[in-house]
Amino acid sequence: MLAALTGLLATLLLAGPAAATPDPDRDPTARTETSEDAGARTRAAIADGEIPGVDEIVHSDNITPLANIPREDGLTGTNSDIAFQGRYAFAGNYDGFVVYDISRPRSPRIVSQVLCPGAQNDISVSGDLLFLSVDSSRSDDSCSSEAQPATEADSWEGIRVFDISDVRNPRYVSAVETACGSHTHTLVPERRNVYVYVSSYSPDASFPDCQPPHDGISIVKVPRNAPERAALSSFEVLFPDGGFPGDDDGSATTGCHDITAYPALDLAAGACMGDGILLDISRPEAPRVLDRVQDAEHFAFWHSATFSQDGRKVVFTDELGGGGAPTCNATIGDEFGANGIYHVRGRGDDRRLEFQSYYKIPRHQADTENCVAHNGSLIPVPGRDIMVQAWYQGGVSVWEFTDSDNPREIGYFERGPVNGDELAFGGAWSAYYYNGHVYSNDQKGLDVLRIDDRRTDPARWVRLPELNVQTQPTYR
Repeated sequence: MLAALTGLLATLLLAGPAAATPDPDRDPTARTETSEDAGARTRAAIADGEIPGVDEIVHSDNITPLANIPREDGLTGTNSDIAFQGRYAFAGNYDGFVVYDISRPRSPRIVSQVLCPGAQNDISVSGDLLFLSVDSSRSDDSCSSEAQPATEADSWEGIRVFDISDVRNPRYVSAVETACGSHTHTLVPERRNVYVYVSSYSPDASFPDCQPPHDGISIVKVPRNAPERAALSSFEVLFPDGGFPGDDDGSATTGCHDITAYPALDLAAGACMGDGILLDISRPEAPRVLDRVQDAEHFAFWHSATFSQDGRKVVFTDELGGGGAPTCNATIGDEFGANGIYHVRGRGDDRRLEFQSYYKIPRHQADTENCVAHNGSLIPVPGRDIMVQAWYQGGVSVWEFTDSDNPREIGYFERGPVNGDELAFGGAWSAYYYNGHVYSNDQKGLDVLRIDDRRTDPARWVRLPELNVQTQPTYR
């Protein structure tokens, strides 16, 4: 069935921030012409009340929008990931990052902005350190660098490290170049060091710093007391056989897109293009693959992973269309561009991933709206498995998978199409629950939402001093 969708996606996927065949320097905000019929269908759906109007906000009764902080001048790139520490949210942008004071969720304010171009600027924090991923070739590692072709030997991509002991004046302290750059990264912190798992992919024989085969992840070691000595620790091969070879519908595995670590359980789950993997990270400097799964029929691009609180489930996302295509419609259906729910069976080295079901938002989006499963986090409710998740122009979905065979949406927030006439990139990149509220890094700025529901209310008692969603905490 997926093969029949390939032609449709090929015509639509002309812009996307994390496409299966990525071009990180491409501007994902660039509008893409679609057929006149697609625009006509969108306008008709708006007129009939089937979807909200252009930029119109709609939400379920249990979701209350509290605030939107529009982006300010200076950072005009794509909004990306978010990290949290104390009363601050750190929001990535392809041009740098923004620090928000969220101590008053109804009225967050910008504390500082740092201009430091380098897509995606995937972001994490640990103590006084902040980390940014750079997956676009630059002339050097500085924040004043310029774009430069990956075919040039002196081009730079990798991890940047900042000191955020003064959040009003973050200070750039070091950088580490990594093979094929850093599309995303995952922190595995220890007392003295922070290990950074660097996910990158798509090698090319013409790229001096990104040669095939690229069948693993780079690991960077950052001493907390001397971050200027950050250095590459190793390159760990995760796919000695090369991984999924790829086909007409699914990406070949040439590295990983994203990894979520659960340090308290010594586990990690990797979304690696054509493969989903379960890792033993009891030795953080040497992760070990426990199991690999593939879904050639339904998954086009394994994008990200989330553990349940007990670590007995993993939700993998499929970024069908690379984030730039309209895949949340009746034509694509509810088993493509969705989440896949897996159970972790067995113990020790015999732990295995076992598929249970798919989940996709039940609200069809217009053919002019990019929409696909994207970044989300747990809402920490004892005894239940509930997530909040971004779906680009599909908005923010709150959904429950306590019954893995029957996942269902229990709340949502979304805006109508960015454009009713043509496909235009927009929507929520990341939506995470932190200390009682949902924070979403939308292309229109930072959204703050509150959910009032008996199923999620117990989560309000959970307070964390820090949250990097790709370093999953033990909620208390």
